[in-house]
Amino acid sequence: MIGSIIALGIPVATTNDLRRYPRFNPPQPTFSAWQSANQRLVSRVGNLGLGGLFIRTPEPPPLGTLIQLLLDTSEGEIRARAEVKSSRPKEGMGVKIVAMQQDDRARFARWLKRLSHPPNPE
Repeated sequence: MIGSIIALGIPVATTNDLRRYPRFNPPQPTFSAWQSANQRLVSRVGNLGLGGLFIRTPEPPPLGTLIQLLLDTSEGEIRARAEVKSSRPKEGMGVKIVAMQQDDRARFARWLKRLSHPPNPE
């Protein structure tokens, strides 16, 4: 079942999966710098939510790999540590945020709210 809900004031697309925080597609191109022990790249974000994101990359690391994330947003830099939960060669990886400082989490939540409510052009 696909629908929409509001989480922390953020309208998001939902599915019948077991995610704690639903994800949505950003309304504008969004990129993340990320690194694992063997890779350091900047990749486009496919979807995102408070619990994680899908990062488009042709050679994603294997399941269970821990990565460092950096998002440069209008709210400031957001840093997090994430674990690769799904890995699809030539497509990308789904990652779950496993550690984030409180200030980064607050910036992330504000940024997601802003992305989901773009200003009305006048």
